[in-house]
Amino acid sequence: MTGLLPEGFDDRLPPFADVAARVERRMLDTAHGYGYEQVDPPLAEYEDELARRLKEGGARGAVRFVDPLSQRNLAIRPDITAQIGRIAATRMGHHPRPLRLSYAGPVLKLRGSELRPARAMRQIGFELIGRDSVAAAREVVAVAVEALAAAGVAGVSVDFTLPDLVPTLAESWPDARLTELRDALDAKDAGRVAAIDPAYLPLIEAAGPFDRAIARLRAHDTGGALASRIDGLVAIAGALPGGVTLTLDPTERHGFEYQSWFGFSLFAAGLSGEIGRGGSYVVLGADGSEEAAVGVSLYPDALVDATAVRPERRRLFLPMGTPADVGARLRGEGWVTVTALEDEDTPAAQLCTHVWRDGAASPA
Repeated sequence: MTGLLPEGFDDRLPPFADVAARVERRMLDTAHGYGYEQVDPPLAEYEDELARRLKEGGARGAVRFVDPLSQRNLAIRPDITAQIGRIAATRMGHHPRPLRLSYAGPVLKLRGSELRPARAMRQIGFELIGRDSVAAAREVVAVAVEALAAAGVAGVSVDFTLPDLVPTLAESWPDARLTELRDALDAKDAGRVAAIDPAYLPLIEAAGPFDRAIARLRAHDTGGALASRIDGLVAIAGALPGGVTLTLDPTERHGFEYQSWFGFSLFAAGLSGEIGRGGSYVVLGADGSEEAAVGVSLYPDALVDATAVRPERRRLFLPMGTPADVGARLRGEGWVTVTALEDEDTPAAQLCTHVWRDGAASPA
């Protein structure tokens, strides 16, 4: 009985599990204040239906098993966004648009990565379905940033991208040459880009702090093909609080292969790797049609595990004989009360920071 768990799985113990629940609740409450109503899809679905809505290759990352009742293959979700799309297109297909939905729950991946070895994690998200306008994008990014702030996350930064930028500029190129250019831009390989077409070298330079990068991108767009996208990014960025760090990498597409005109990643000070990602995309309808949407997925585990959101214990020890109405009043004032069950109980044994003594809470 060693308590050994499979690779990629972990227990979350007190007080971190309490912190995780509090973070999740504050994020969802923030979104609820903007009209995002919570849905709760099941952990597993029929594999073929889930695979149809997952990004290409996403189904390969799902854990599958055979349903003993239907004898059909089921898959445990590796991502919740696809399920939200199903709900929006079917169960809530009649609902007026835009449809604002939020969610939170566990996801399970078949394998972790070197940067993220965890296979089980929490996912929180907000989806605005039926619009992908600048106004819709501005709202989703602002709600995500506010939700992180409400959860106690400091030093938030937003990195914007334009996933369809290169195909838009080089729409007449053969697929092979376009792929070669995008690969070179992904690698920020100026030599390869120059060899393919030096006109695209400014796109490498148009990355970095937002104001400088957007100015360089605008200067490059002499034909005006990107004017509406650039104006849209400026409007989105302008709606965010002044303390948020903004950057732009216009050709970044890793993780944004299925985003349409804009995407963004969220980061927090002191943490490596992103803590959220979102952008504009399409929801697949029940009849195969497509519906515009904007959304964001947040991954709070890194915040909690790295104590970006500091766990705090504020527990008040109530000695034997403390009247029940006193405990009720104190809990109403925000205290966590721990009542002694026997005379030998002590504040230290119950991990209490304070003790009820002489009608007042005193440090233990």
